[in-house]
Amino acid sequence: MHIRRYDRDFSRRHFLRGLAAGVGTAGVLAPLWDVIAKDGDVSAAYPEELLSIENYTHGKISTGDEITAANVDLVKDLLEPIKYLQVATLGRRLKVVATTTDIMRLSPWQYIEATLTNRGKARFDDRGNVVTGDGKPWIGGNPFPDATSALEMFAGQTLSWGRHDASFYAIKEQEVSPEGAVQFQYESGWAEMSPVARVSMEPMPYWPGKEDKLRFQSVFFQTPDNVKGTAFLNVWPYDQHQFPELWGYVPAFKRIRQFPTDQRFEPMIPGSTLYLSDAWATGDPLYTWGNYRIVGRGPMLSAVSGGWNAADPNWEHSTHGGPKGKTFWDTQVELVPEAVIAEAEPTMFARAPVSKKRVWFDVRTLLPIAMVSYDRRGEIYRSFDGAYALYEQGGKSFMDGAHPYWSWTHLHCFDSQTGRMTRLEQVRTVSGGHATSVNQQSTYDRYLTSSALMRLGSS
Repeated sequence: MHIRRYDRDFSRRHFLRGLAAGVGTAGVLAPLWDVIAKDGDVSAAYPEELLSIENYTHGKISTGDEITAANVDLVKDLLEPIKYLQVATLGRRLKVVATTTDIMRLSPWQYIEATLTNRGKARFDDRGNVVTGDGKPWIGGNPFPDATSALEMFAGQTLSWGRHDASFYAIKEQEVSPEGAVQFQYESGWAEMSPVARVSMEPMPYWPGKEDKLRFQSVFFQTPDNVKGTAFLNVWPYDQHQFPELWGYVPAFKRIRQFPTDQRFEPMIPGSTLYLSDAWATGDPLYTWGNYRIVGRGPMLSAVSGGWNAADPNWEHSTHGGPKGKTFWDTQVELVPEAVIAEAEPTMFARAPVSKKRVWFDVRTLLPIAMVSYDRRGEIYRSFDGAYALYEQGGKSFMDGAHPYWSWTHLHCFDSQTGRMTRLEQVRTVSGGHATSVNQQSTYDRYLTSSALMRLGSS
């Protein structure tokens, strides 16, 4: 007989004490990042009940099982409310896999190394921007791995969305109706590049002359023909009180024009439920939102590993659920030992259709693993849940320099009030020969300038 030293109630009491006090450090048995610094394994920071779904549910659910409408109530407390309703009422299924304890499989290798190296070096300056001790822009990795406030959690994620210096994502997107039909299908490209806090690409940590910028980001559409060539470019100032510059190319007008940058709660293409504001759960400058606060803490089921489909040559995923079996991606979830639920309210968007957003952060990496937004009446409105992976599976891998690539693999954006679903997946290539890449110097000239928008729009 195995006697547990710590039971499920022990962890619950620990999380509730921290929440009541208004603070809480990561880790239950020991400070999390002290444990990680020793050997990269998080196990010593948590009791076994938080590292195994079998232990957490007392054997009622095991690794390899599926969570369906028949057993979802056993883990209702481990799911955000919309995901629970999707499983309970819309036929969504979740395959359970073992908990990942190696931190290097949960974010890019260089990003984790920089987080450890630069731990304790970040602060907020007089304007609330993240800087080093001598007041310079941030130098790389998560600035607040031991975050004790919601503001620190959102600030770290806002600084580096995809956690690479440069990323290009080849994307396939489907818009699914409440009746389960795929009404629109798109192929697109999404590019990001950081001129500061660089950990992989020379020059590091800054791109000289661009230290006043946080991010260059673009999105363009390749198919179908009615949106082909449509492209947008965001240029983010480092100052998080300022809106990005938003430029767009519309093929019908054959020119680039500047768009109002505060209109961030509208879909870019027909049928989509995805907004610019949704990107990485931190799609707007930090101080265009406010009233940041922690409202919950505890374990969670989330798709933080195993989402890459190496068996498909283009990395495409299969679907299930909904009226026609096309509403949800097949998804693997695991028990995340500790997640923080943090809220924020849009304070610089007078006409925002949302009153607040609630984001679940995996405390081990402070990666956003789910988001739910609420309408102006305070009713649940939309959800955003993604899957991630180290791109290494079954003897196959996609490399980021010396290490396997880590990134998102697929996501759902669901409007719970209309029943419409937007599904996106990161694939190997899309039309026009655009292929997923990471930390390539060519990303800027190819995708992140005004001339690049013109070229993409006319090709």
